[in-house]
Amino acid sequence: MAAPAHRRSLRKRRTLVVSAAVVAAGVGAGALVLNANAGTVDLYHETLAAKDGWASSGTGTTGGTKADAAHTFTVSTRAQLVKALGSATDTTPRIIKIKGTIDANTDDAGKKLTCANYASGTGYSLASYLKAYDPSTYGRSKLPSGTQETARAAAQKKQAARIVFKVPANTSIVGVPGTGAGITGGMLQIQNVDNVIVRNLTFAATEDCFPQWDPTDGADGNWNSNYDSVTLRGATHVWADHNTFTDAPHLDSANPKYYGREYQIHDGALDVTKSSDLVTISRNQFTNHDKTTLIGSSDSEPAGKLRVSIHHNVYKGITQRAPLSRVGQVHIYNNYYDVTPLNGYAVQYSINSRAKAQVVAENNYWKVPSSVKVAKLLSGDGTGSVKGSGNLVNGTVTDLVAAYNAASSKDLKTTVNWTPTLTAGLESGSAVKNLPTSLGSSAGAGVLK
Repeated sequence: MAAPAHRRSLRKRRTLVVSAAVVAAGVGAGALVLNANAGTVDLYHETLAAKDGWASSGTGTTGGTKADAAHTFTVSTRAQLVKALGSATDTTPRIIKIKGTIDANTDDAGKKLTCANYASGTGYSLASYLKAYDPSTYGRSKLPSGTQETARAAAQKKQAARIVFKVPANTSIVGVPGTGAGITGGMLQIQNVDNVIVRNLTFAATEDCFPQWDPTDGADGNWNSNYDSVTLRGATHVWADHNTFTDAPHLDSANPKYYGREYQIHDGALDVTKSSDLVTISRNQFTNHDKTTLIGSSDSEPAGKLRVSIHHNVYKGITQRAPLSRVGQVHIYNNYYDVTPLNGYAVQYSINSRAKAQVVAENNYWKVPSSVKVAKLLSGDGTGSVKGSGNLVNGTVTDLVAAYNAASSKDLKTTVNWTPTLTAGLESGSAVKNLPTSLGSSAGAGVLK
């Protein structure tokens, strides 16, 4: 896209003036951002606004805005995306424009790859795996080991080589408007790098062909998969904005059961782990998914990081982890949660605070059917905190923490050790009641122009 002209038209100047007036009136910064995107801002060079959540802290998040022409790419295939990303250790600023949908499960020539292709030559077969680790003969006290587990790991490694895209520092990955931009079957891995922007993309069908059986996971064991659509591991200054995340077309209701447990091929949608820090997750849509956003992969992660802002997102058909927070300081505001069961996805909880997490949840809106108890909207382990205010359930201000604590033996704490200050665009009052409508047309992929 060409850089914007230095001289703005009268119409564009009027748009900015009107937008600024809307913000001054207290409606929120969202209108200014959207109008600016539509009229004056080059989407691919746009940076995170000042005070827009934790990712604006310190040096802020600018992604690849300083990229030169040689590091500005338009890609539409897996092979082109891999080439544009280059080495994960190359910190040269780059802008990657994704045009259309990229299928991660393809070879370098664009030919479709299946689970059978990845298993080929490894000796793995699901039938043999199920026979080898049947709890009635193998037991439940140890993880699988031996020939079939080695083969499963080898097949999984072959799939990972195709579908995991390692993102370097100082990168913006942005979907080209009007092209249905996105990645299907793939994972963006943002690991031990700083300053990354991911916008306007649909992430769908991120699936593990070779889940591992863990008989020690819970009372009955579990099948665990290996790929998130977007995963942050030790990453800093990351802005994920206006994306859509979904399991479609293969929903969990289609998963078979083995050993009496669901054969789960999906992991997280957008996870923030391994002491990642200074992250803003804004104006995304999360739908038809179970384990949505994990903040902190272990209760023993060190304190001082995992600072995340989550605002103006839409959650529909989400089972849990919206988010699950450990250790860090997490600000959750102006999100819309519709917990009506959808396509077999029924809510276990929306927000979980554990391992001494310090969560501030304010001015969010929950749509709750009569079949779901308000006490189920939160969860915790007895050590986490949720300071809640201004949260609405079906349009009525509701103390979610009090409702949860009244029904739980492990109370959530109600005080936190910090006060959010990076809150540009925070909406209150009547604007919160309007979130189901306003976010319905302004969140997710395909909105930005």
